[in-house]
Amino acid sequence: MKKQNINLYLASPRGFCAGVDRAVKIVEETIKKFGSPVYVRHEIVHNKDVVNSLAKIGAVFVEEVNEAPVDRPIIFSAHGVAKSVINEANQRKMISIDATCPLVTKVHNETVRHYNLGRHILLVGHKNHPEVTGTMGQVPKEFVTLIETEADALNVKVSETNKIAYATQTTLSLDDTAAILKILKSRFPDIKGPNSEDICYATTNRQTAVKSMAKLCDIILVIGAQNSSNSLRLVEVAIAHGVKVAKLIPDIETLEEFLNTFEAHTTPNIGLTAGASAPETLVQVLISKLKKNFEVNLLDHEVTKENVKFNLPKMLR
Repeated sequence: MKKQNINLYLASPRGFCAGVDRAVKIVEETIKKFGSPVYVRHEIVHNKDVVNSLAKIGAVFVEEVNEAPVDRPIIFSAHGVAKSVINEANQRKMISIDATCPLVTKVHNETVRHYNLGRHILLVGHKNHPEVTGTMGQVPKEFVTLIETEADALNVKVSETNKIAYATQTTLSLDDTAAILKILKSRFPDIKGPNSEDICYATTNRQTAVKSMAKLCDIILVIGAQNSSNSLRLVEVAIAHGVKVAKLIPDIETLEEFLNTFEAHTTPNIGLTAGASAPETLVQVLISKLKKNFEVNLLDHEVTKENVKFNLPKMLR
């Protein structure tokens, strides 16, 4: 039986961003310097394959600082942590290494700056996401309000409307965030924001690539974990821009299930991308799986080049 033809558009850029790359290297270099085990608070990035590969070389993942012994290094994840977490590690006299993405650190610093200037901060983001928890934990909780939706933006009450600022989670949808900020700026003309937008370059670039592929593709597959905010946003962006089917592929089993139900009588155009915490190895595995089932015409779909690099902490250089 002849294999069906498909056009596979491969998004570029895709996969690991500079912040994720740095966080993974921090764990690897900490193990090289201090031996194993080293402890990591929360998943270093939201991807099981990455977490499992680091566990194999000596990383132990814990939920809280007090689950790690005081005589071993503790690493804080790329999503950032509240000040209370850093204080706890300091009180226990632990060696702590911060793998927070520098772009998240920028949001932390802005939040603290607004607080120091007496402003109430409206943080646009998703409740319980570790990045949001970390950002909200930079200042006393009564000085920050979470805005998740346009309805929240319309209904939020602030006592001093001339003393407010906003910040955003770095992995949001550009379009959704723009709609929320438009409401906040029209309600509070004096609201202060960041000098440059908080949504990170990698989130922006991956979403731009998906929007561009959406014009060409019937289906878009996004490799990424179910708890990865930036990967989930890529699926939403694809659907919002007219793709009939957009699917998150967290593992090979999900891909197999998808391929089993996949039928198309014409040559379909499939777009493939990966969230900022998904390694390129998963992209290549998925391509080889598709090649087993289909005659694949692979097309590189590059929208921009990325050459951002972040330095490792001084302790590890």
